[in-house]
Parts: sequence; structure tokens; C-alpha cells
Amino acid sequence: MAFHQPVHSVLFDNSAPLDTTGNAYYSTPPAPPAGANDNLQFYSSSYDEQYSSSYYNTNAPPPPAGDIQSGHYDYSRNSHSIWSALGTGGFADEPPLLEELGINFEHIKTKSMTVLNPFGRVPDTIMDDADLAGPLLFLLLFGMFLLFSGKAHFGYIYGVGVLGVVSIYLILNLMSESGVDWTRTASVLGYCLLPMVMLSGFSVVITLGTVVGAVLSVLSILWCTYSSSGMFTSVLHMSEQRYLVAYPVGLFYASFALMTVF
Repeated sequence: MAFHQPVHSVLFDNSAPLDTTGNAYYSTPPAPPAGANDNLQFYSSSYDEQYSSSYYNTNAPPPPAGDIQSGHYDYSRNSHSIWSALGTGGFADEPPLLEELGINFEHIKTKSMTVLNPFGRVPDTIMDDADLAGPLLFLLLFGMFLLFSGKAHFGYIYGVGVLGVVSIYLILNLMSESGVDWTRTASVLGYCLLPMVMLSGFSVVITLGTVVGAVLSVLSILWCTYSSSGMFTSVLHMSEQRYLVAYPVGLFYASFALMTVF
């Protein structure tokens, strides 16, 4: 004969009354006695007061003034904000990008106008900066015009250009007392190539193998030679040696004229 021992639950109190199904687990728990929570102490925190939404609204940096579409943003108020990276104003003390790259359109315009007016006075400060943006642009235009006329001479252009710059650089430093660096030599020779660029532009529409083409070629060589020799002698104070400077410079531009005609 088996005897059933009562099983005591470790989770619930067996003294709770049984429901109609005999299950005391889902019965309503007894209510706590009155005054049981009177002795409980809670930690009071000031977190909500310090980091509320009003805290972030009052301490947030002000947005840049102006309209983003009008281009009048005030980027100096917060130089390290997202507007400084995405806007066109940049940082407060940052120089323009073209100035960092060494491109100055005012200098390009001044030197180009000096070449186009060879009989005008050449300023002594024309070689103060070694601007190579204009010469590279003129060489590219020269090669493109020749390409449009059916002559792909890019390798000859850069080969003759480098050899001519090195040769004239050595000659000028042997003839003058002050001397000149190779960047300024390349800048002057490149800017004075502008008449030859115009001749290559004419070769797209007319044939330079005729008498008219020969006359234009000779005039372009004399124009380039006169302009470049005037710049070199004016800056290096070699007025009495202009013809000696003009001879190698003329040979340099004659090579480009031969590429244009033939």
C-alpha cells in the first residue's frame, strides 16, 4: 500500500487556498501589509535635470547664418562644422585652392598680353614667379590644333620643349651675371609660344604649305623670338646681348614652326 507524502514547493506557498481545479499557483497573491514600504529608501539622482532636452538645445552650437542657395553662409562661426567641409567657403584662414596649386589667372593674362604686344614695355617683375600653368596650357592647345589638322606630334612637342628649355637655360646662365633658374626659363619660353599656337590654329582651316603659310610661319617665328628675347634681356639686364639671345631662341621656335607646317 503506497502512501503519498505531501510535496512542498520551494517557489510558492502551499498554504494558499486551492481553486476549483485544485491548483494554487494561479491564485491571487495576498496583499502586503499596510506600511510595508514606509521604511524603503531610494537614491535621488539629478540626471534628468542635467541632461534633459533643454540642456542640449541651450548648449548646441548655432547653425551657420544665411541661405545655402544664396552662397552667403557664415562659415567662420564654426570652422570645424560639417558646413566647412561641404560648403564653398572653406576654413577661415585657408588659402584658395588655385593659389595652393600655383595658378593665378591675373598673371596668365598679364604675361599673355605682354606677348601679344611685343612693342610695349616689358615690366621688370614679369619673371618674379615661375608660372607654368600658362605654358602647359599653350603646349596642350598647340598639340590639339595639330591633332585636328591630322598631325599627332605630342612626343615631338614635349621632346623639343624639354631639350630647348635645358639648352637656353645653360646659355643664359653662361651669358648673364645674375643667372636664372630653369622654371622661369620654361615660363618665358612657354608664354612666348602663343603666336605659334595661333599659327597651329590657322593650320586647321588653311594649308600652310603655300606662300601664305610660309609668310605666316616666318612672322610667327619672328614674333615669338622678339617677345622672348625682350623678356630675357629686360629682366637679366642684357640689352646689349639681345641678338645673341635671340639666335638660339629663334632656332627653338623654328622647330615648332616646322612641326606646324610639315
